[in-house]
Amino acid sequence: MTAAVDSRRLRRNFSASADRYDHHAHIQKQVVATLLELMDQRCPEEGTFLDIGCGTGSLSYELCQSYPQLQPILSDIAHGMTLQGRSRIAKALAVDAAAEALPFADRSVDLVCSSSVYQWVVDLPEAFSESARILRDGGLFAFALFGRGTLRELKTAYRQAAEIRGGETEHLHELPELTTVQRALTTAGFVQVELQRQELVEYHGGVADLLRSLKRIGAGNASSRAPRGLASRRLLQNMTDIYRQRYERDGQIPASYEVVYGLAAAPPR
Repeated sequence: MTAAVDSRRLRRNFSASADRYDHHAHIQKQVVATLLELMDQRCPEEGTFLDIGCGTGSLSYELCQSYPQLQPILSDIAHGMTLQGRSRIAKALAVDAAAEALPFADRSVDLVCSSSVYQWVVDLPEAFSESARILRDGGLFAFALFGRGTLRELKTAYRQAAEIRGGETEHLHELPELTTVQRALTTAGFVQVELQRQELVEYHGGVADLLRSLKRIGAGNASSRAPRGLASRRLLQNMTDIYRQRYERDGQIPASYEVVYGLAAAPPR
């Protein structure tokens, strides 16, 4: 069973991390750079684009540097992030909005882009359909999301610790597989679909360092069923021991990320 994401907790986590996000989001910065490279041959040089889950505005800022004729619209469910993005790009319009319910007219933008966001969306086909709805015919949809293999070491260690402690694992938020992303794009009606996978690895001094890093960018557990209390602390210690014994090398532990990149076009309607 996949845990439901608590949208209020998610908004709170990312809003609280907005002012320090760029100092800790090293993997996310790499993802933005790769997405921009993939977009280059298909990106419109003018028109309006929407950045879904804009965060601090890194993706939009770089797009505006490369394509100064583009007009950016920034959106994020976390108000603190929307404010950070807007302060970074003077000409940008900004609005708080969820990917599944975009407050824009049909066929009103030329490009929809998003980086490191859609893994938090519960209904991926609905979210992709919203992007297809607001794109003009032939408009580009470009995104990057974290896939099922992301933080697999952490999840494996947690599940093994839960078996020892008799804890639950239903609160773990499962990320989408490549086939799930493909089906969601097809359901939304996109054409000229291109999908790619990338493996990235980040190293930390210990499990505590990894968990602090995730918390600082707002990517802590946003499940509505996350455990609390003493039992959770004991389970955490077991998880830390398992992680270190199984994966630590030369005083460092790996944290793997599976990134799925997608490019697609809105169909003629």
